[in-house]
Amino acid sequence: MALSLLQKAQIWLLKAVAGLFLKLFQLFSSRKPGLSGKKLPPVTDPLLLLSATQLARKIRRKEVSSVEVVQAYIDRIQEVNPLLNAVVKDRFAAALQEAAQVDKLIEEESGGEEVLEDRLPLLGVPLSVKEAFALQGMPFTAGLFSRRGIIANVDAPPVALLKRAGAIPLGVTNTSELCMWMESHNHLYGITKNPYDLERIPGGSSGGEGSILGGAGAVIGIGSDIGGSIRMPCFFNGIFGHKTTPGVVSSDNQYPPFSGRQEEYLSTGPMCRYAEDLLPMLKIMAGPNAHMLSLNTKVDLKKLRFFTVPHSGCLLTTPVSKELVDIQKKVVERLEADLGVKVQEVHFPELRYGFQMWDTYLGLPDKEGKSPRAFAALLGEPGPPVRPLWELLKWMLGKSKHTMAAIGRSHLLQLLIELYLCCYKKEKLQKEVEELLGNDGVFLYPSHPRVAPKHHHPLFTFFDFTYTGILNILGLPVTQCPLGLSEEGLPLGVQVVAGKLQDHLTLALALYLEKTFGGWRDPGHRF
Repeated sequence: MALSLLQKAQIWLLKAVAGLFLKLFQLFSSRKPGLSGKKLPPVTDPLLLLSATQLARKIRRKEVSSVEVVQAYIDRIQEVNPLLNAVVKDRFAAALQEAAQVDKLIEEESGGEEVLEDRLPLLGVPLSVKEAFALQGMPFTAGLFSRRGIIANVDAPPVALLKRAGAIPLGVTNTSELCMWMESHNHLYGITKNPYDLERIPGGSSGGEGSILGGAGAVIGIGSDIGGSIRMPCFFNGIFGHKTTPGVVSSDNQYPPFSGRQEEYLSTGPMCRYAEDLLPMLKIMAGPNAHMLSLNTKVDLKKLRFFTVPHSGCLLTTPVSKELVDIQKKVVERLEADLGVKVQEVHFPELRYGFQMWDTYLGLPDKEGKSPRAFAALLGEPGPPVRPLWELLKWMLGKSKHTMAAIGRSHLLQLLIELYLCCYKKEKLQKEVEELLGNDGVFLYPSHPRVAPKHHHPLFTFFDFTYTGILNILGLPVTQCPLGLSEEGLPLGVQVVAGKLQDHLTLALALYLEKTFGGWRDPGHRF
């Protein structure tokens, strides 16, 4: 269905507004010394090059102590965090004490390695945690200046489950303001940087996690995703991440809390440098709901049906870059050559309305008719809602406690489309995708139209997130997989999508893609 004149006019208006944002930012933003030429140091400690699964095994077998592993990661964080600003509050002293207790437990354990593996599969392994998750005794602000000083008094359920499995949190990591932007920047902690290029974004809202993991300051972490907040940081930082089928992993004790129907589209999942850690982490984080997924089922990739979707066709987004088009084609070529399968190219016309669907469905009321909390109201807590235009004026004068992204998000222009028409298009797309995938299909989809942008540039290309956001509205499991580096040395990648509750399929393909394309690359290494 062709766009109407009104819709074309709205697209032109929105692009004009984006251009205005660029001019305003260039005019009023503070100028800071450039980071050109600065690089992360390479990894030198071999412990940092092992997966969490390997580290846990070595710790159980007393081949290395938990104290040694935790200290190695503390040293790396202290080495790279001054450049990245990813970890915003550490708990190093407590982590070392907990590691010492782990080593003592292993010395006293009489049941053998198998007992420890079954009961405490991540025993002694360090963990990073997104600051928007409650981690007892740590800040719990989601980057909102007015929440400074708020400390979590409980653990969010998936954090508690990972700790119960033996993982040791090292600290909490930066987010975008209220976790609703693709760059991790706020006036409480500052801006987080990409380990492959400090002048580029690490993504958001789980950008602190993506940055510290990509910079080898962590081996496993935890993120949340309602529009791409796991997948964009994983893509930009060259690591693996999984957006779980909604409703499997608890999203309780996160900030901001979900409201309206947002719980249907919000996912909590693992982020890590090595693909083999995704499945065991998900088993742990799912807790009592792990039975909903077929995580113990062995997957024969040769028996799956494969599809590739090259782009969304949306006029609001930046065209997919040639390097990302080419790398997705290479994945198709390798799948066909290695597995003997046929990868079919498919197109879904309704994807062009991805932003409208995402924006509409996140604003729908819940079953009791209660609407979700407005973003302006959340920004204003504990006082009245912020007034976007007034806040924009304050920002121009350097007096606002909010970022330009948050101010813009609170006053986001909606592309007019009748509610019934948007719902019709979403349901049509949902049916087509589910019929295509079934329980044995996967499709490849671009993670973003381009590699990690320069800092603040998403302000004027803000619709590009719909490559990830539409998959939240469809409620599908997605694994973000790295595919090597571009000519500029920036991570390439692709989303792997399966039908609802078929998470094990995308996790299995992640293992194949890691073996085929090399997985995570040390950003300090000169390739």
